Amino acid sequence: MSNQKELHDEILDKVKEYYDRFHDKSNDVFEEGDRVSYSGRIYDSDEMVNLVDASLEFWLTQGRYSEEFETRLAKYIGTKYCSLVNSGSSANLAAFMALTAEELGERKIGRGDEVITVAAGFPTTISPIVQYGAVPVFLDVTIPEYNIDVSMLGRAVSDKTKAVFLAHTLGNPFDIQAVKDFCDKYGLWLIEDNCDALGSEYLYNGEWHKTGTIGDISTCSFYPPHHITLGEGGAVCTSNPLLHRLINSFRDWGRDCWCKSGVDDTCGHRYTQKFGELPLGYDHKYVYSHFGYNLQATDLQASIGCAQLGKLERFTEIRKKNWDYLRKGLDGVQDKIILPEKDGKTSPSWFGFLMTVQENAGFSRNELAQYLESKNIQTRYLFAGNFLKHPCFDRMREKKKGYRVIGDLKNTDRIMESSLWIGVYPGMTKEKLDYMIKEIKSFVEIKNS
Repeated sequence: MSNQKELHDEILDKVKEYYDRFHDKSNDVFEEGDRVSYSGRIYDSDEMVNLVDASLEFWLTQGRYSEEFETRLAKYIGTKYCSLVNSGSSANLAAFMALTAEELGERKIGRGDEVITVAAGFPTTISPIVQYGAVPVFLDVTIPEYNIDVSMLGRAVSDKTKAVFLAHTLGNPFDIQAVKDFCDKYGLWLIEDNCDALGSEYLYNGEWHKTGTIGDISTCSFYPPHHITLGEGGAVCTSNPLLHRLINSFRDWGRDCWCKSGVDDTCGHRYTQKFGELPLGYDHKYVYSHFGYNLQATDLQASIGCAQLGKLERFTEIRKKNWDYLRKGLDGVQDKIILPEKDGKTSPSWFGFLMTVQENAGFSRNELAQYLESKNIQTRYLFAGNFLKHPCFDRMREKKKGYRVIGDLKNTDRIMESSLWIGVYPGMTKEKLDYMIKEIKSFVEIKNS
């Protein structure tokens, strides 16, 4: 009978063998007509070995892999702190709720206070604002950048404005310089929803920074289509120690204690303090300073993330090259399709390749999408399009309260009607990219004939 370490190592060796025999797709050959997904999991035996290693340890809740992941991700992004959570949506929730804490004094977001954002994006950037009872203030975006129109910021601010909450659309950074200068001018919090932009960079104050480091708080998502995956998972990053403690409190049931999982009495005063109307010396591990949640991830997820982090820089470079290849290959269709653009202040880690059908193209976005899907090319719209048009806003629209709109959201509506995107993820091969280019051009030619 093998001793524990020998058996452990034998199991992990078998996992490597299992990956090589049954999961390794590196030698698969693409043929036209095969499925071209917009994204997907990219992994090797490293992730599977880590996952089994964590399962053999059977700690399950956040543990050593979680701590390693948080430390490494914070270092990669360039923030002091990182808090692992169970999804990008939970990351947005924890980030927003941290800004409602009484500890922030006059700067805390209260019910009825306003948060500037956009309607062209993913719902969970907006949902925490509405669910808490704050007021989202919606601005339009620009095309072909698909980010906030910063020229409208001055019209949006009021004496109730407390924060700006924006996503970097499909990896393309919004104008961080203009937005941060605006926030500094009016004393506003800035949350960067970095879920689609992990690895993107921006030229801020003359120096390159990764997105997720300029705002007061940033969020990440690790759902399988994203830049790295934990299966499910997310993270909240900040360099502000008070915000970090608040984020962790809202993540961890609202508790006041900051002991790590499995650790007791870090502060050395577990039974000596007075809180609220609790009796003196009430166990600090069960003192709740906020109305929080359980948004923790597991060590199983974190183990996968630790392996994925070692591949992130390579993934980022592949995404950039794939985007550039599509942009060059589709040159010439701009009279029918608006192609995405970047500027000299950004180095995006692209999540997708976003296109908008021209108004006089002679075909619709839906026709283009249906054609590509018929050729087994997976497409996606820009998430909610205009979130205000969705059923969840029906009552708010009827009552005309609970939100404000600056301008007419003309470009947001255009995106809802005319935009779609295709993938650039690291699983793309030259053959897949060429196939997508060929079919898009073929569709345009068919409609022009």
